Amino acid sequence: MKTALVFPGQGSQAPGMGKALYDRSPAAKALFDAAPGILGFDIVKIMFEGTEEELKQTSVTQPAIFIHSVAVALTGGFEADMTAGHSLGEFSALVAAGVLTFEEGLHLVSIRANAMQKACDAAPSTMAAIVGIDDAVVEQVCASIDDIVVPANYNTIGQLVISGSESGVDLAIEKAKAAGAKIAKRLVVNGAFHSPFMQPAAEELAKGIHAANFKNAQIPVYQNFTALPETDKEKIKANLIAQLTGPVRWTQTVENMIKDGAGKFIECGPGKVLAGLIKRVDKTLLTENFD
Repeated sequence: MKTALVFPGQGSQAPGMGKALYDRSPAAKALFDAAPGILGFDIVKIMFEGTEEELKQTSVTQPAIFIHSVAVALTGGFEADMTAGHSLGEFSALVAAGVLTFEEGLHLVSIRANAMQKACDAAPSTMAAIVGIDDAVVEQVCASIDDIVVPANYNTIGQLVISGSESGVDLAIEKAKAAGAKIAKRLVVNGAFHSPFMQPAAEELAKGIHAANFKNAQIPVYQNFTALPETDKEKIKANLIAQLTGPVRWTQTVENMIKDGAGKFIECGPGKVLAGLIKRVDKTLLTENFD
């Protein structure tokens, strides 16, 4: 049975995140202490003492989750055969696979977070969760609307998040309910992640990625955009850029990891979101959380 390391994305943050790890692990403490110098602000103080509202800002949330997740992975002594991360978590997975250093990964996450925040501020847009109908039905609903609305996060079986213009998403919610969705509601977000609205952010991130020192992966990284394993650094770069405007194929990623022998999934970082999603794909899988 193979072991997979998985890393959470935005939404897993919580006040006080990482403090217990910081206090118990000198190696983790060194990573936390290096972060403010890379980012230019005291993110550790916000992580440990900030409010829920402060932690919700994209420019804070993304680096905070990355720092916490990577510190767990690099100091936990885990032996993994493969890795993957949900959206932002893909950057943590790349560090765990030896593609990027902690410093390089954090720098790119900062570029990504600020570019996404800028794209959100530039145009009103939103996201919605659709639960209880087949992915194919949700895809048809999105395709039937003459506005920007697309599948964004294939989270688990029967749970898909859509993304797009406010009017497009609202119409999709109505159509999804008519098609039998148990839940179809807007998420409390300030932008349409993983949609065409993120094109300016993708272009900005691409510049940072092409300037960074990527290495080939030491273990396969199952990437969001394709849900397939990659080790080649050039393919990894291309998929990482495409991820910002393309969907997170998490359900398909988990299914492919299982097909390739994964039976144990270790979630590194705050929260237990991914463990829950993975169990809904296959109840027999072993899942563990380390924060």
